[in-house]
Amino acid sequence: MVIIKTLSAAETGGLGSILGGLLQAGDVITLNGELGSGKTCFAAGVAKGLGIIERVTSPTFNLINEYDGKLPLYHLDVYRLASPEELEDLGFEEYFYGSGITMVEWAELVEQYLPAERLDIFIEKQQGDDNLRILRIIPRGVRYNKLVEELMQRVCAGH
Repeated sequence: MVIIKTLSAAETGGLGSILGGLLQAGDVITLNGELGSGKTCFAAGVAKGLGIIERVTSPTFNLINEYDGKLPLYHLDVYRLASPEELEDLGFEEYFYGSGITMVEWAELVEQYLPAERLDIFIEKQQGDDNLRILRIIPRGVRYNKLVEELMQRVCAGH
């Protein structure tokens, strides 16, 4: 596990952008945290790193937003699902095992459907500081261990 602190929305999005530039087809990223923790800000950064120009918004009411960039980005928000089984109706396998990047907000709600190999990101908003975020990044699998190593090299190098 890696822990990164960001001091502003711009830094949170910037970290997402660095990660987005490192992603490969088939990667699955989960975003976990309370309302207002910065999940969508981070997701917008990932989209920017993938060369997506379109404004990224939380897909809360659509459940899935699709964006075209260097690779397709499938942004799922499962907060409003009545049960985890409803994910089956969305054709989740096409996203999780497809040729794009899949990012799932509120992923803990559908844990049993997530691929075993993925990158879990937990974002915490700190009390008393509206800008400070603590990101816990947990790689699950060889691909994601390498991804986190590369991310940390870029973060430490300042790019």
